[in-house]
Amino acid sequence: MSEIDYVTRVFASPQEIDASAWNALLESEPDPSPFMRHEYLLAMHQSGSACEPAGWQAQFVTLWRGEAMYAACPMYLKNHSYGEYVFDWAWANAYAQHGLDYYPKALVAVPFTPVPGARLLARDEASRMALVKALIARTREEQLSSLHLLFAQPHDIQACHTAGLMLRHTVQFHWTNNDARGQPFDDFEHFLASLQQEKRKKIRQERRKVAEAGVRFRWSRGTDISDADWDFFYRCYERTYLEHGNAPYLNRDFFRRMAKTMPQHWLLFIAEREGRPMACSLIGIDDKTRVAYGRYWGAMERVDCLHFEACYYQPLAWCVAHGFVRFEGGAQGEHKMARALLPVKTTSAHWLAHPSFADAVERFLEREGQGVGEYLDHLALRNPLKAGP
Repeated sequence: MSEIDYVTRVFASPQEIDASAWNALLESEPDPSPFMRHEYLLAMHQSGSACEPAGWQAQFVTLWRGEAMYAACPMYLKNHSYGEYVFDWAWANAYAQHGLDYYPKALVAVPFTPVPGARLLARDEASRMALVKALIARTREEQLSSLHLLFAQPHDIQACHTAGLMLRHTVQFHWTNNDARGQPFDDFEHFLASLQQEKRKKIRQERRKVAEAGVRFRWSRGTDISDADWDFFYRCYERTYLEHGNAPYLNRDFFRRMAKTMPQHWLLFIAEREGRPMACSLIGIDDKTRVAYGRYWGAMERVDCLHFEACYYQPLAWCVAHGFVRFEGGAQGEHKMARALLPVKTTSAHWLAHPSFADAVERFLEREGQGVGEYLDHLALRNPLKAGP
């Protein structure tokens, strides 16, 4: 199929795209992250969390042949760089210093969600390649400064690289449910036995502090999460942001929509003391891929090591008990290595319209990439796992 066989259609809201057609494309991908589901993107838009007044102007790009959608992606025109987790503020400042406009820019990403996965949904690689070229053409036509595709799967990155986009690497920390022999852990103690003695001892000490403070945990998933629990979660989540001087990215209505349209993808841990809820963590889950995702947390009371228990030890124990193969800890956080979340390289792709700035960014990315490689080598020396057989 040649590129001229496709018709490009751009939509100002995910609501204008058939949900079943979008999700069918997603399910055919090797890494169908639940955060790329139509329901998730629609909730971002309809709740006002990621919409034009908030600086996220949707221009979802799709490719069609007849009545069939062959490729699609969530594209936004951005007039800022908040909520992306791949930082390009220095690029924007350089543009401004030369009297040029960096914003608006084109962004292919899931708002506020630094989870690697499919970004360019496509029936086949020819459609994926055509979609990348359509995105570049759209960026040129709109006279935008640049195009950015964040936290993408390897198929997407390969298509972008072939189309001439520059690649940028960052580091996340993921846990895998297997011992030194490649077998799933039997229980949390089996997991601890895979760690070096110092790390194992530290985790037990941290868990003991929380237990001795009288904190107990319960968990609920899907439709078993009550409205009261969702309300408590949001109070904790909001408080965490406000304590750092910022309003939360996501509003209560977004999570209300999640409870209604995607309940099967959420797992909530609530910490209680003397029968009162006092902290919680919300985890994304996918039964098909058996992957869990650390997402949000908050506390109404302070207890030493409570964050580690709520965000790592409780979810990891749950993953072991329920046969989940991976737990992704989210953006950044070198401290996660001590909890056996190991470094993983994530990749984004970038295209800049201005030739001189494109050359400068390419040189910058080459230097930065060398630094990321050295950083990964450094982290490898701090591997918390015992040596394998």
